[in-house]
Amino acid sequence: MGEPSNTPASRDLAAYAAELAQRARSASRTLATALGAQKDAWLRAVADALVQRASAICEANATDLAAATELRLTGVMLDRLKLTPDRLRAAATGLREVAALPDPIGRVRDSSVRPNGLQVLKVGVPLGVIFFIYESRPNVTVDAAGLCIKSGNAILLRGGKEALHSNRILCTVLRDGLVQAGLPRDAVQLVETADREAVGHLLRLDQLIDLVIPRGGESLIHRVAAEARMPVLKHYKGNCHVYVDRAADVDMAERIVVNAKCQRPSVCNAAESLLIHRDIADTLLPQLAAALLQQGVELRGCERTRAIVPAARPASEDDYAAEYLDLILSVKVVDNLEDAIVHINRYGSQHTEAIITGDLAAARRFTAAVDSSAVLVNASTRFNDGYELGLGAEIGISTDKFHARGPCGLTELTSYKYIVYGDGQVRE
Repeated sequence: MGEPSNTPASRDLAAYAAELAQRARSASRTLATALGAQKDAWLRAVADALVQRASAICEANATDLAAATELRLTGVMLDRLKLTPDRLRAAATGLREVAALPDPIGRVRDSSVRPNGLQVLKVGVPLGVIFFIYESRPNVTVDAAGLCIKSGNAILLRGGKEALHSNRILCTVLRDGLVQAGLPRDAVQLVETADREAVGHLLRLDQLIDLVIPRGGESLIHRVAAEARMPVLKHYKGNCHVYVDRAADVDMAERIVVNAKCQRPSVCNAAESLLIHRDIADTLLPQLAAALLQQGVELRGCERTRAIVPAARPASEDDYAAEYLDLILSVKVVDNLEDAIVHINRYGSQHTEAIITGDLAAARRFTAAVDSSAVLVNASTRFNDGYELGLGAEIGISTDKFHARGPCGLTELTSYKYIVYGDGQVRE
């Protein structure tokens, strides 16, 4: 078969979607039995190509950025869209780290020998075909493809129209590398039409696509979850909390809170809410507020917060549930640890929560009682990230409890099958 049309507007979208998925399914069959050395060679070659072709990639990205004013993208969206040599080097580093990880395909997860002599092995296998839908951030094109190929999965990439030029050149780099490594070129494909109807057609192809991963705004994820006939790996939003306990170290609290909110406020693991124990609020909250205000953060607080920090605006119920993705932070003074836990479990999105405390019992209670995909003690919420947690990279963060939770890397993109060896046994 030849290359699929890059301009499906003149074609029937259902046929275009089916062709892409069929090609991906065919590629996935070959990729499932590819040698780990081939996949690792591809990862390292693409990492080198990203650095070598940084100028051309950034030039394509500049075209997208120039068109962003017509699309009325916010500052947050522009930040997500932008590629720089540093971000490309970071993506390349992520690919090299994925290459260095053990291959999950064929790995024996468990084994046993039955009384009748049967040897039972539980062995890692790919999921098959992944449909990845995402907005603005072209660097995740590289992360997602790297993880899928390493885990033996073909991937269909559907980025936003705002990043089309960036994603095209990145996919060219990825696909060229596949050919050079002796892997199927169609293991990575870009859905090039901006027509939302094409997404709907793909979401109905559960016989060809095994998993869909939406990564973007809450409305996109709700749409995918409602329409998909295959499983969806997702989180709707990241309303992440930092709770400063009465036993917190003052300087540590300031470093962590400022980092969690300000280091990159436009991402899902940035802090959106600050809770502070009443016993230390009068002394510590002014210090934290001053540090946050200096960074340009708008504070929205409860009545007790505003009595201590007059610069804070009143917080509403909506503020406590909000994912701002901006330099805005809700603040609440709580009576004790249990009140903090109740607040988080009520308003949180089961994404990432952190406690700052020197009290081991409080830390243990918090980590046990807070229902989130990641809970941190004396560390920034920004660490709930596949790269930071040693996964090499991540394809997304799941707040579901089945089949994967938290940052999803290689293992979360695999399933398993049982392989049983016998020497003539029959069932009586």
